[in-house]
Amino acid sequence: MSGGARAPLGIGLVGCGGFAEFVLDAAAGLPGLRLTAAADPSPDRAARFGARYDVPALGSLEELLERDDVQAVLIATPPATHAAMATAALRAGRHVFCEKPLATTTEDAAAVAAAAHRADRVLVVDHVLRYNPLLRAVRRLTDQGLLSPAHRFLFENDASDQDLDPDHWFWDPAHSGGIFIEHGVHFFDAARTLLGTDPVSVRATAVRRPDGPVDMVSADVVHPGGVLASHLHSFTHAHRAERQLMRLDHGFAETRISGWIPVRAEISAWTDEAGARVWERLPAEQEGLLAVDGFTPHGAERISVEVERDAGPSAPARGRGEERTVPHHVRAVLDLGGEPRKPYVYAQSVRAALSDLVRAVREGTAPEADAVSGLSAVAVASAATVAADTGVGRSVPGIALEDWS
Repeated sequence: MSGGARAPLGIGLVGCGGFAEFVLDAAAGLPGLRLTAAADPSPDRAARFGARYDVPALGSLEELLERDDVQAVLIATPPATHAAMATAALRAGRHVFCEKPLATTTEDAAAVAAAAHRADRVLVVDHVLRYNPLLRAVRRLTDQGLLSPAHRFLFENDASDQDLDPDHWFWDPAHSGGIFIEHGVHFFDAARTLLGTDPVSVRATAVRRPDGPVDMVSADVVHPGGVLASHLHSFTHAHRAERQLMRLDHGFAETRISGWIPVRAEISAWTDEAGARVWERLPAEQEGLLAVDGFTPHGAERISVEVERDAGPSAPARGRGEERTVPHHVRAVLDLGGEPRKPYVYAQSVRAALSDLVRAVREGTAPEADAVSGLSAVAVASAATVAADTGVGRSVPGIALEDWS
């Protein structure tokens, strides 16, 4: 990593595993950020990272926090350690980039968020979907009024368990928090950012494989205004057979986004003539529509729009009490390069999140994936976990920091 005209932000890594290596490779050459030390309780892992990245190899977070060249801490350890490490770093006056989830309980996540607030330090949670160009484009299209605010959100995740051996920490809730917390937080947060509201209640179900761990969970989450978000996660597939689909129902339009690292979105919409003309201009506005600060396009991104005029009757149509005259049908495709580009999009999304950390530190502004977003995701994931365990629906606690300080 290297800096520009200003002194770069020195960041110390704690947790020298495979994911940390992915994050550091994604951030290679990122302006304004410089790795200054790496720590891990395993001397061999720490030494390997230290040698590869030419930084001191340390044995603990405490040693990192003793260094003057560590202004921020990158936490890439298993979930159960995140809260304590993030809180210690914040109390020591460091900024934090934390792998998701922020914590494995709502109370711990709230304590971290409160610590960030009291310390006046920047905390970014690695909610990579917030930095994905497709989700950012859907938000922009909603803000522009081309898409109505969604009143239904669905996410189905048939994920791979091919590398999750029976003794992997993923299956142990004491280490991972369980599927809703370890993985579901990505999508609870995606629903929050796309719907623009905090959830209020949840019902959930968990399914256990015979003589084994829970490997499939589902949750129905109610958002204000009668908006329902449904989530399903199963870790039951081979790598080559996994599949994910996010769907948003906008009433007179539908958005379908493929992949847990999304690489393709398809939008089907009914519109009038004025709307059709705006849709037809989208390919010319591709650069701005897909723009994410810190995310470098690879050049093969494409937006295509087809409008079929008079595809439906000219008489007004009504749904959920809303009446519109929308005879024209639109099909728009936002493509980041398909499945072969998934690793690139993933890496660039992480890079954009780290770039957001640098920007927020330098400019004093809030990051996109801040402590409150981390807290909110853990709050609904924790409520879903309890709801699945008890069979009783749960309210989702509010996330105002003053309620947790």
